[in-house]
Amino acid sequence: MQGLGTIVPLILMFVLFYFLLIRPQQKRQKKVQSMQNELKKGDKIVTIGGLHGFIDSLDDNKVVIKCGDGSRLTYDRNAIREVTEAGAGEGVSLSK
Repeated sequence: MQGLGTIVPLILMFVLFYFLLIRPQQKRQKKVQSMQNELKKGDKIVTIGGLHGFIDSLDDNKVVIKCGDGSRLTYDRNAIREVTEAGAGEGVSLSK
């Protein structure tokens, strides 16, 4: 019985860590992964480095981003932090 009294707090700590740290992190990772998989041409995005631009083209692992000055930069899909404005799809004109 003495051993059971020392194991219960340890198990309780692991359960608390799971619900307070591990589970929310897994939810965030799933949300980011689904956002990166749903990227499409014309989406206004922000990279993890803070670059703002529009998606010009996509393939499996890379994204070409059109910046405000018209330059096109190639990034990994994993470098996209968020979509700030969803594009209308393939028919989007990026000229101003």
